[in-house]
Amino acid sequence: MAKKIFVLDTNVILHNHHAMYAFEENDIVIPITVLEELDKFKKGENELGWNARQFMRDLENLSDENIFSKGVELGEGRGKIFVKNLMEYPAIVLHSFFEQTPDHRILATAVQVKEEQERENTGIPVVLVSKDINLRMKAKSLGMVAQDFENDKIENLDVIEDGVRVIMVDSAEIINRFYAKHATPQFSPEEIGIDRPETHEYFILRYDSSSVLAYYNPNLNKVFRVDKISAYGITPRNVEQTFALHALTNNDIKLIALTGTAGTGKTLLALAAALAEHEEYDQILLARPIVTLGKEMGFLPGNEKDKIRPYMLPLFDNLQVIKQNLSKKNQKHNIDGMLADGTLEISPLAYIRGRSLSKVFFIIDEAQNLTPHEVKTIITRAGEGTKIVFTGDIQQIDSPYLDSLSNGLSYLSAKMKGQKLFASINLVKGERSELSELASALL
Repeated sequence: MAKKIFVLDTNVILHNHHAMYAFEENDIVIPITVLEELDKFKKGENELGWNARQFMRDLENLSDENIFSKGVELGEGRGKIFVKNLMEYPAIVLHSFFEQTPDHRILATAVQVKEEQERENTGIPVVLVSKDINLRMKAKSLGMVAQDFENDKIENLDVIEDGVRVIMVDSAEIINRFYAKHATPQFSPEEIGIDRPETHEYFILRYDSSSVLAYYNPNLNKVFRVDKISAYGITPRNVEQTFALHALTNNDIKLIALTGTAGTGKTLLALAAALAEHEEYDQILLARPIVTLGKEMGFLPGNEKDKIRPYMLPLFDNLQVIKQNLSKKNQKHNIDGMLADGTLEISPLAYIRGRSLSKVFFIIDEAQNLTPHEVKTIITRAGEGTKIVFTGDIQQIDSPYLDSLSNGLSYLSAKMKGQKLFASINLVKGERSELSELASALL
């Protein structure tokens, strides 16, 4: 494969500080403007600030005086990295874009590198890599090759959007045996005719008009019946919700991805399961990234909790639904008590970095707005006895630099598939209201 030169935009590094190691034997160019922009982020307490600082540390450890001229080796099997000053603003960029913004200076640097390769007749292609669609379009308008950073993109959504498998069994006897009393019905996959069951996979087994909900336990290599259960006043309303609640209360499963459109019950089921299982854990922790819908709220009065409360309201709403469905007053008081003493905590996701979470039922809402690196960071916080549940709608992403294939929730589902601690369930039917389901389907 012919060698290439990749010019990296700032947002690629803020997305993944390790990105410079993702291009194999090809060379990397970091425009000096990127370092200027990273300087604005380095003091931030969020993931962007951490990525900026980590990249600068890594770059400093690599650097010597050659990084501005001959380049510095990135390691065995990799190319070199250069930091490039913009020596002369290319005329084509100057005439096309009158304002010399940071984006345009990065683009100008990429054009400069391309023109240098053409003058020296090296034949080495130059590619601008950016998470910014608009900058990629501007680059292409000037004849540049431009692409997204795709190192952490999954190939397709089949792993997430595949529905529950329906298995046609050979006889009614198999279905009947699943409902036999005074025993725990179980079969090997081969007895039923299930070919290569996935780890913790859920099925609908059917013969004529008879059916049974089933689950494959990889530790025992057996298929068991799944019964509809309730959790803290919440009862599943469809097959996928039944499977989700089974997984959420299954101690063999420590990591879960719950996907589905708005109103399918992802967060509600996760929270109900956490409350039902709370005696098994020291704490229930609910978190979500702070992302606004539309215009920023601006300055919010009050203390720290007052400021973040508007962003956490969807989680409190789910908690209120559970309380309304409880018939026992002591359970309602129990929820209030858990909130008061911190056993049940609702918090912005940014506050999680640096914590070690042992014996925690941890629910991360709106996980489609996280990067793959952020998801990895969260999971590596897990101590002994912790269960982590990511929920989200991969078609409703608020980050301008993520899509359905590159967000952390999709990446998690694809990379963890088949692991014995992981289960993934896609909820397909909206249960919030008829209006909500209609809007999800048509708008």
